[in-house]
Amino acid sequence: MRIDVLTLFPGMFEGPMTESMLWKGRDRGLLDLYVHDIRDYALDKHHKVDDTPYGGGGGMIMRADVVVRAVETLAQPGTPVILMSPQGRLLSHTVAKELAGQDRVILLCGHYEGIDDRVRQLVVTDEISIGDYVLTGGELAAMVVIDATIRHIPGVLGAEGAADTDSHADGVLEGPHYTRPPVFRGLTVPDVLQVGDHSRIAAWRRREGLRRTWQHRPDLLFRAQLTDEEKYWLAEFADADSAAKPQYP
Repeated sequence: MRIDVLTLFPGMFEGPMTESMLWKGRDRGLLDLYVHDIRDYALDKHHKVDDTPYGGGGGMIMRADVVVRAVETLAQPGTPVILMSPQGRLLSHTVAKELAGQDRVILLCGHYEGIDDRVRQLVVTDEISIGDYVLTGGELAAMVVIDATIRHIPGVLGAEGAADTDSHADGVLEGPHYTRPPVFRGLTVPDVLQVGDHSRIAAWRRREGLRRTWQHRPDLLFRAQLTDEEKYWLAEFADADSAAKPQYP
């Protein structure tokens, strides 16, 4: 997969994009990541990329001519051009998996007060938000999108299908994890994880994942595909919560 990032601050990508999974993906030849400075596509001697907004107001607006030139220089027919935007569709496990199915994407990072809206009209094919808050620019959002996306590329995580067991993969959070030592400050690893019965372990992990989802993100359960047994577990959690609530006369 190839990802091109268009940004005014390419230096922001030097650390995060050269560590952990990003490094592994590039080292294994599974990811080609290119970060481009939008200023390189300005034609004036000062490489000016922004200007004051028509109609007045605070802040500066990124120029359409510079940004469109940058995108059109890089894009090929059919290449998705994704603007990092608070008004875009919300990034999710499903969206990241969808992006991983593309051979190539271009991520466009806005900055300052925003981008001339003609950029959206002319070259942007999609907009993605990573949450209902505002960042200084689109760079951090682009890094999140890249990280969430490349883990779905076969071979990046190492274990085949590992991304399919992540939290949010099917609407259920992951359960608790443990490693050595078996006892730490009086807290012990659950016995079921130490007996080597893989079917029991899988069932325990699923049940505990459902318990955590019920406790922390019950909204996710509306899209989860649950078996009858799993629905029974949820009913047990609900009954236990009800019994634990204080009873008032």
